[in-house]
Amino acid sequence: MTKPEDKKIIIEGVTAQGKTFRPSDWAERMSGTMATFKNSRIHYSPLLQPSVNHEGYKCVLLDPKLKDSSPQVYQAILEFAKTNNLKICGEED
Repeated sequence: MTKPEDKKIIIEGVTAQGKTFRPSDWAERMSGTMATFKNSRIHYSPLLQPSVNHEGYKCVLLDPKLKDSSPQVYQAILEFAKTNNLKICGEED
């Protein structure tokens, strides 16, 4: 069972018009803003991770805890999604 504190906001790489968002590596680029490199490998932050949903669309998993630790980054990510008409699931207003 998923705990409320484990709930993530999912930003899907599909627009409100049903078109796949481009560029194709947008989720990795966005998640890379908080990633680190160690031993020649990228390590994504648990607060911001790229993923793929069951329909094959690229997604970003955004942990609401990011709002507390980096409110400007959190807000910028949501604004990017809204500006580009991306589907957002799990956002609490």
